[in-house]
Amino acid sequence: MTASSHSTPLSACIITFNEADRIEACLDSLAFCDEIVVIDSGSTDATQALAAAKGARVLERPFDGYRSQKSFAVAQARNDWVLCLDADERVTPALGASIEAERALGFGAAGYRFPRLSSYFGRFLRHGNAYPDRCLRLFDRRRGAWGGREVHESVRVQGEVRRLTGDLEHHPYRSLSDQLVKIDRYARMMAEQMHAEGRRAKISAMVLSPFWRFVRGYILRMGFLDGWRGLIYAYVRANYVRQKSIKLWLLNRGYPL
Repeated sequence: MTASSHSTPLSACIITFNEADRIEACLDSLAFCDEIVVIDSGSTDATQALAAAKGARVLERPFDGYRSQKSFAVAQARNDWVLCLDADERVTPALGASIEAERALGFGAAGYRFPRLSSYFGRFLRHGNAYPDRCLRLFDRRRGAWGGREVHESVRVQGEVRRLTGDLEHHPYRSLSDQLVKIDRYARMMAEQMHAEGRRAKISAMVLSPFWRFVRGYILRMGFLDGWRGLIYAYVRANYVRQKSIKLWLLNRGYPL
């Protein structure tokens, strides 16, 4: 690692599963951190070996939810300031410079948000629900932690949250099939958790919520400016909302998914 010995120590925390094709680029973008902790959930490819070769401290833990896995990663860090990434994300030079500038000043806030820029079929989506998609990923673990449900988890901190410039680059899908499989998994996890919480599905949610998600992203937030990619993205994301509602409806009535 190339971090300055005079700045606040910073740990990067990543969770992985079969990310051999993406983990090296992620780790390379974190060279300014003092350590990198990778929590792997039993990859069958070269993910663990590649991460270790890049100098990461690799630990294996059975997957029991995104929030729990990320919380475990933060707990294993040697430093209180942590930067949490997924294996399909990369810190751009501009974002890295923003982080280092705040770090040189001793991090004056409890946490920091920055925009996430997602790649979709060869280009970055710069409109709609996809961008700026500001994420709180850099924080002091003494004042914050991962919270929420096991899927669509988020960091919550006690104290001031500031915004940084520069994008977190995101490469979420290898193909349309990969996206559809991931969305189905997320919809199932969300429906199961909502059902466990006693939530009830409504026919109106199955009909109106997907429509609103599409209108909000594609029209109101101008996703149409991303061309055909923006159209497909908005439609598939709306279908996620529909799937989640249908799965909850079935669970409420005792049917298996």
